Amino acid sequence: MNEVTIPALVPAATAGNLTNLITERAWFEPERIMLSRPLGDGWQSVTAREFESEVRASAKGLIAAGIQMGDRVAIMARTRYEWTILDFAIWFAGGCVVPIYDTSSAEQVQWILSDSGAVGLVVETPAHRDLATPILPTTTKHVWTMTEDVLHVLATTGAHISDDEIDRRRNSLLPDTLATLIYTSGTTGKPKGVQLTHGNFLSECGNVVQGASDLFLKPGGSTLLFLPVAHVFGRMVQIGAIHAGLHMAHCSDPAGRLPVDLASFKPTFVLAVPRIFEKIYNGAEARAEAGGKGEIFRKAAAVAIAYSQAMDKSRIPLILKIKHALFDKLVFSKIRTGMGGRVEAAISGGAPLGERLGHFYRGAGVRILEGYGLTETTAGATLNLTTDHRVGSVGRPIPGTSVKIADDGEVLIKGPIVMRGYWQNDAANTEVFTDDRWFKSGDLGRIDDEGFLYIVGRKKELIVTSGGKNVAPAVLEDRLRAHPLVSQCMVVGDNKPFIAALVTVDGDALKSWIAINKKDGATIAQLTNDPDLLAVIQTGVDEANKAVSKAESIRKFSILPTDWSIAGGQLTAKLSIKRHVVAKEFAAEIEALYN
Repeated sequence: MNEVTIPALVPAATAGNLTNLITERAWFEPERIMLSRPLGDGWQSVTAREFESEVRASAKGLIAAGIQMGDRVAIMARTRYEWTILDFAIWFAGGCVVPIYDTSSAEQVQWILSDSGAVGLVVETPAHRDLATPILPTTTKHVWTMTEDVLHVLATTGAHISDDEIDRRRNSLLPDTLATLIYTSGTTGKPKGVQLTHGNFLSECGNVVQGASDLFLKPGGSTLLFLPVAHVFGRMVQIGAIHAGLHMAHCSDPAGRLPVDLASFKPTFVLAVPRIFEKIYNGAEARAEAGGKGEIFRKAAAVAIAYSQAMDKSRIPLILKIKHALFDKLVFSKIRTGMGGRVEAAISGGAPLGERLGHFYRGAGVRILEGYGLTETTAGATLNLTTDHRVGSVGRPIPGTSVKIADDGEVLIKGPIVMRGYWQNDAANTEVFTDDRWFKSGDLGRIDDEGFLYIVGRKKELIVTSGGKNVAPAVLEDRLRAHPLVSQCMVVGDNKPFIAALVTVDGDALKSWIAINKKDGATIAQLTNDPDLLAVIQTGVDEANKAVSKAESIRKFSILPTDWSIAGGQLTAKLSIKRHVVAKEFAAEIEALYN
């Protein structure tokens, strides 16, 4: 099979816009709890009526400041309550939202503001304002700061604006009206502005919510949003939760507060990138190892994987059920508690999760539904469902979407979720659309006989060795990152005689390893050539190599003395590797692998 189409559950919108998601909920269910905002160490509930009131008040302030219909207004901040209010407020005022990552450089901010023609900018902190102020283009005339009580400031400024003016503006928005310009992460070249309409989001969220109704429409359902809302995945989670009436809270500091916020908010399901699930797994294994229970954890993991695999065959042997019940008390229940205690399922996207983790979590009682999509497809184009699930695949197309495989293996996508095109960039549009408007994803994949899509790798990231062997690095990298000591890795070998890899070590996991192996006082810089550490990482390399042929296997690797990060410029905001940056920064280390 090389093409599959799933009929739409929600037809493409011919009227309405995203503001209706709030006004209709406030009209029909005014007291429904929609959001929780941080309050001290707890949460303050926000009803649909209160939500709409706060959005309207903020929209009035934007109008009073001079924001016109169709104006672009940028938001530069971490994921937080104010972002959701302002996102919808800009739409209520008739504008278009331009998200900017809070980690963006001055050069990136300047480019996005200039290219989009944004007339206003909302930043999170005074530090962001100080970064942006010297490079503001002449078109950006307004700057607001979230931490300086921006919602109150806007409400006060716009107190004289009437509700009739708000309704006139929002009712004039059509499904084809531009809702947002999301700039690609820019792993190469200048970021391009992806034009997504109100109709794109209504189709995406409507069909995903209906298709996964057991998650989104579950009575008492809730989710904790900790993905960057500047990224299309986080944006879809935000809008999808509001579309479904799902109780949502925000975690603005996943690195520091995620465990605390999960424990206090207790979501029923979460949406995250694979690295989050890898960190939870690796952290649990490292803690078990430090407590002298590493072998128990590994046996439990093997049982979870075997149990999940047996679920696919609809026959679970009695001895496996007994082992599973034992390890559920010893290990699996603690994994679930670490995720808040109520999580039954999760959605993973942004990068491949891998079969091993998919089976482990399902066996441990948390079904992770892997999906696939891009900014250009309004997030998810395919998704596994609880009732229709193949671990290792990224699911079937979401309803209303078609996916096919081109002759060269590239995944092509068509449907109402596909972007209008890149902002003011005809050359790029010509490059990514076929003559009959199929979007070229840039990813390589295959479709099985039941219509499930499997992603093989990135078309442009294929490595061709000097011997002519084509190697998809993602397969090796995903497996190697599964090792508890590995933080990041990048496979190299283009035009080289064999495949090699650069590896960075997880700092938290390394501390436990140092203590267990009695290497007190040693730093990662001193351990990069330590025989014991090299031997441990080699086990991860050996495991990764099981997924490929000998010609594709990693023959050598180098441990780097520093980890990669968003702030360091080696990772995008969704934790993807900027390969050209790493290749340039560590060119000497790569060359040393072949000398």
